[in-house]
Amino acid sequence: MSGEERLTPAELKTLFLFEELDDDQLAWLAERGRVVEYPVGAVIHAEGDIATCFLVLLSGTLSMSRRVQGGTELELFRTDYRGAYTGAFGAWIVEDGEPHNYASTSRAVRDCRFLELPASDMAWAVKTWFPMAAHLMVGAATQGREASEMIERHERLVALGAVTAGLTHELNNPVAAVGRAAATLRERLNGWYKELGTLADGGVDGHQLSVVAELVAKAVAGRSAAPHLSPMEASDREDALGEWLEDHGVADSWDVAPALVAAGLDVEAVQHLVDVLGPERFPSGLASLVYALDSDSLVEEIGEATGRISGLLASAKQYTQMDRGPLQTFEVHEGLEATLTMLGHELGNVDVVRDYDLSLPRIAAYPAELNQVWTNLIENAVDAMDGRGILTVRTRAGADADRLVVEFADTGPGVPSELVDRIFEPFFTTKEIGKGTGLGLDIVWRIVVIRHGGDVRLTSTPGHTCFEIELPVRGPQE
Repeated sequence: MSGEERLTPAELKTLFLFEELDDDQLAWLAERGRVVEYPVGAVIHAEGDIATCFLVLLSGTLSMSRRVQGGTELELFRTDYRGAYTGAFGAWIVEDGEPHNYASTSRAVRDCRFLELPASDMAWAVKTWFPMAAHLMVGAATQGREASEMIERHERLVALGAVTAGLTHELNNPVAAVGRAAATLRERLNGWYKELGTLADGGVDGHQLSVVAELVAKAVAGRSAAPHLSPMEASDREDALGEWLEDHGVADSWDVAPALVAAGLDVEAVQHLVDVLGPERFPSGLASLVYALDSDSLVEEIGEATGRISGLLASAKQYTQMDRGPLQTFEVHEGLEATLTMLGHELGNVDVVRDYDLSLPRIAAYPAELNQVWTNLIENAVDAMDGRGILTVRTRAGADADRLVVEFADTGPGVPSELVDRIFEPFFTTKEIGKGTGLGLDIVWRIVVIRHGGDVRLTSTPGHTCFEIELPVRGPQE
């Protein structure tokens, strides 16, 4: 809502934007500006609407936000600083007659009073009173926008590349395992068919084949149901069975015995096979049994590898939050584990210690953005330790019951005390030239503090650097 209250030239001069203006300029502004008020929660101006006014904050608190991918709003900042301004920032940049839109949405976080100036009047004043400054601002705005877009594209590509490289690396082992197991399984099946053919050609009757089939079924089932044996017990049984097989002329008896023992078979079971088939056909019967056990083991290996692949893809989906709404209620450890999985290729020589408080409540937040926070902090820790050391990921309750804390501690050399206060500044980096943009921790700060209403703290001594991320459990609005 608004009224017809005006500020005097003397009152205008107390605002830092106008403190250097002369009396005539202050009088001109005082004549054209009016005081307007907005209650808490009111939209002061909306992104994309035609920009009609320039506003200077007199009292209260305002927030500015912008729509991002997915249609959600990202809060850029909030302030209660007297003299802060919003609205038609670029009215003096566009050519006369061209429409100018609000670049963001402003809301009243607390009841606000503003000095409101028509955008056309503000544009005229800037161009007329400060022509050189107006030209400089046009150039700075154009270059700054282009630079910002280039950096954002670069950061997105770097993040995408890291996820792709991590997923590709992690998928390589189970995919290779499936390929090896499938090739070996084909060999084992071919061998099995050959031995069954030998048995059939040798005149084995239906009863004898039935006994072989029953023993194979029992052995395959026994692989998963066999009682657990201590190393000493398993060794004793393998020795006894190996000696028996060797005495009966079985080649590679010491390689065959462990597979039979693992399936719960002993000398008595194998002797039964001799009794049924006779000494001449026993080798083919035993070979059929071993091929069956090997085949079952390979099928199990393929199942485990494909399960690993499914788990990795599930982690990738959790990490990127594909097909999910941006604001969710979730368990914070899910994102931590997904991120550690995606970055597994970078953690080869790093010992990861997990100290999770599994009693923590579910949290309302933006999981994809928090995964970016975890990524940046883990990668920074690995870089600080030069790829070798101990990374501790800890979760705990906050000092307040409605907040929780996630900690990332590394054993790197630490951050010099004189740099700790600057570590979250945009474009500030302690890395060598070419190894960092200086935006990683700025992104962390923006996501945690501005986006979620949380807090970021850093403590660092040689051998122990710890980032503490404190988040509200009930979500950003709280």
